[in-house]
Amino acid sequence: MADPLDSQAAYWDRVAKEKTFTHALNAETFKRLIPLDADVLDFGCGYGRIGNTLYGLGYRNVVGLDLSAEMIARGRTIYPHIHLKTATSERWPGHPDSFDAVILFAVLTCIPTDTGQKALLKQIDHVLRPGGILYISDYWLQKDDRNRHRYQVFEEQYGPYGVFELPEGAVFRHHERPWIRSLLYRFDTLHLDDIVVTTMNGHQSLGFQYFGKKA
Repeated sequence: MADPLDSQAAYWDRVAKEKTFTHALNAETFKRLIPLDADVLDFGCGYGRIGNTLYGLGYRNVVGLDLSAEMIARGRTIYPHIHLKTATSERWPGHPDSFDAVILFAVLTCIPTDTGQKALLKQIDHVLRPGGILYISDYWLQKDDRNRHRYQVFEEQYGPYGVFELPEGAVFRHHERPWIRSLLYRFDTLHLDDIVVTTMNGHQSLGFQYFGKKA
């Protein structure tokens, strides 16, 4: 049975109207690797911000999928031209080899357990066509005292170093580089950049953007 920490849909439903997501799309690399007629899955799409950006670039075959019904409802209101769907943690869209690209923007951070992250990557491998592209934007471990303190506080409770609770009631994860390398063993790295991104709560954080190709 899936760990409830790996969905936290009730939290996202509660905050769906107030959170703003900020990870920037690397449009230049995306357009170079992924043709305009590609079938794209934006998993953990939130309210559809990235799908709307891709629409503006000319992509029309983008499906946004999220576990939060309230996030999807918000997205349908502000981006009615985007294809957004509510999912469950047990059900994925499409058959094997259904998509040319899968996008995960600040999704791994929302899946605290090793098991949950491995299951997600296995599902992605299942729905991606051979040669398909995986595009991830997420967070490294942070180096500041505030984050290091909370990593230490919650390590015993949750296991992996880098998992922490927010006062508002959600559990998130920042990532060690060796873990990300091991998680993505199915994919050939095409592009990896370190970035600085503003979190949904307004903090400047160290992150990364990764493009990988399914063998």
